[in-house]
Amino acid sequence: MKVLIVGSGGREHAIAASVAKSAKVEKIYCAPGNAGIGQLAECVSIGAMEFDKLVAFAKEKAIDFVIVGMDDPLVGGLVDAMEAEGIRTFGPRKNAAILEGSKAFSKDLMKKYNIPTAAYETFDDADAAIAYLKEKAEFPIVLKADGLALGKGVLICNSLAEALEGVATIMQDKKFGDAGNRMVIEEFMTGREVSVLSFVDGKTIRIMTSAQDHKRAQDGDQGLNTGGMGTFSPSPFYTKEVDEFCHQYIYQATVDAMAAEGRPFKGVIFFGLMLTPKGPRVLEYNARFGDPEAQVVLPRMKNDIIEVMEACVDGTLDRIDLQFEDNAAVCVVLASAGYPVSYEKGFVIEGLDRFDREEGYYCFHAGTKLTDKGIVTNGGRVLGVTAKGKDLKEARANAYAATEWVSFANKYMRHDIGKAIDEA
Repeated sequence: MKVLIVGSGGREHAIAASVAKSAKVEKIYCAPGNAGIGQLAECVSIGAMEFDKLVAFAKEKAIDFVIVGMDDPLVGGLVDAMEAEGIRTFGPRKNAAILEGSKAFSKDLMKKYNIPTAAYETFDDADAAIAYLKEKAEFPIVLKADGLALGKGVLICNSLAEALEGVATIMQDKKFGDAGNRMVIEEFMTGREVSVLSFVDGKTIRIMTSAQDHKRAQDGDQGLNTGGMGTFSPSPFYTKEVDEFCHQYIYQATVDAMAAEGRPFKGVIFFGLMLTPKGPRVLEYNARFGDPEAQVVLPRMKNDIIEVMEACVDGTLDRIDLQFEDNAAVCVVLASAGYPVSYEKGFVIEGLDRFDREEGYYCFHAGTKLTDKGIVTNGGRVLGVTAKGKDLKEARANAYAATEWVSFANKYMRHDIGKAIDEA
């Protein structure tokens, strides 16, 4: 098979690494890709939102299977555009990707089908939101931009003053662009956060191993929200009891709800869960692999990823026995100092070749570029250094040891990824 992967980050590198292991695949393309993906695939300089060019490329190269990694092209309808030309594509169609594309839609869906989540209200008008906050809100409270905002459109506000500032940020100043045309105001939930990825074929769901992300930029969960500074898998807080509850009230219920709405979901549903004192609640849905969650989940998957993805497209996922290794993985993101606000690019990265020689160690490229000087930094999140271990403590020790193999000017990372495992 000839496979085209759409995207350019660490998630797409992790997908490409899994696809490269498939006996069914002879050639991989990636649009637009990055320097790391370029070692596994032929990168083509077409942007993820250039649908016409992507479809034309897929037809020209007789691509057998397309994998859409990123949220923007999924929500924008790239899968529909590919399928209209008879090209088999993994990912939800536009009418199903709204599960991530609109927080108001997903909250309304959960309310209608009794899927456990936080209490909420939706607002199209800033003045109405301000009136609600002044009259009815209990603090802390959560403000969410309705649309896609690179994982950063969620504000936790501890006071009315902070909340009013948040309304200005999202709805009036439009810091997240059109994503802030509508806003969800949500009850603040407490507990452990857990991420659970799943494969879905429209009716059947198969759950992957759990993971836990670290969103804040600095140690001790301080600083600004980012796209993710590191993650570990599995989560020790995702117990058998939690799993049973979620299977009964959340996972299949979500798949059935989307089908009932005439929006059958095929692809990956990412369940962001909060383990509250009252039981698990859905924080958010994503319509694709998480980044950096994919970097710790996919290396532990035993199945041929293409076989699983084809089953999702064909509606035969019930025949797949999804299996994961009985071990653990930790990913530490090496970022550019100053991320997520402002940072310099173009610094040469040294030490990457060591990962080719070490079993159970991976370096997934997120923001890199190949130049005549070699591979250089080209983003806020630069690399995801991932390592396996027999358990989480060993995997964490291995991952942090491997971060020392790599060097570049302005290299920055958190030093407490996976620290929660000490409390488990």
